[in-house]
Amino acid sequence: MRAMGDSPTWLSPEERVAWLSFDLGSRLIDEALDQQMQRDSAMPHTYYAILVMLASSEDRSLRMSQLAQLLRFSPSRLTHAVASLERSGWVRRERCAEDRRGQTAVLTAAGSTALVGAAPGHVAEVRRVLFDALSDEQVRQLGSIFTSVLEHLGVSIDEIS
Repeated sequence: MRAMGDSPTWLSPEERVAWLSFDLGSRLIDEALDQQMQRDSAMPHTYYAILVMLASSEDRSLRMSQLAQLLRFSPSRLTHAVASLERSGWVRRERCAEDRRGQTAVLTAAGSTALVGAAPGHVAEVRRVLFDALSDEQVRQLGSIFTSVLEHLGVSIDEIS
């Protein structure tokens, strides 16, 4: 930990450009993906992420605590999102069989249908806002860079893929 008054190690000009480009680019990509999901599928991008995680899991269900951890959501943020998805009929909550205090989020048939309907537009938008601007080599580099960043932050790509 730095002592108060110690001067930080400032970013080099190259690091500053990389950081500012990443910071703004990631916010613009997130904004574009959210707008596309709202326009085409009437759901926020974060709700789509919840549906994807559930669809990718065994039995199309996850403990709420595990789902929050995977998505890096606070428990209250996830509870609010899942409640909204329940009102849409896309997710239901059940008590955990092994721990009656816990809850499991379960993807419903309607949620699966919503996900299948939303996926083509989402993939097209991801291509438009990110991959269409990159060469094949840059895509490989991007994957390598963020695998390294995630590993540095203690996250395995296997957790999320």
